[in-house]
Amino acid sequence: MSDVNQKYDQAVALKDEGKLDQAVVLLEEIVAEEPDHKIAHSALAVYLQKLDRFEEAVAHAKRVVEIDPSDSFSYTQLSIICQRCGMIQEAEDALARANMRPGQ
Repeated sequence: MSDVNQKYDQAVALKDEGKLDQAVVLLEEIVAEEPDHKIAHSALAVYLQKLDRFEEAVAHAKRVVEIDPSDSFSYTQLSIICQRCGMIQEAEDALARANMRPGQ
């Protein structure tokens, strides 16, 4: 198992123990090493939102969409993160994008 995968697994374990701050540190190390690590950015979006670090959460959710713009789930997650961060118009825009069919 690669070092990045081990760090990701450790971050999830820390999250499960309620240690979100420590999980975030590991996930930030992952994206520093691998800027296109979609799953780490996705987890960071969720964990940071739970820590009320809204700007950072949205930035990571947007990064997920940049990495894989064809994945409608990424837009759904962006919508949810934006909604929870009080960014209603951005949430609606992301949800509309999530519901678009390819080529629209």
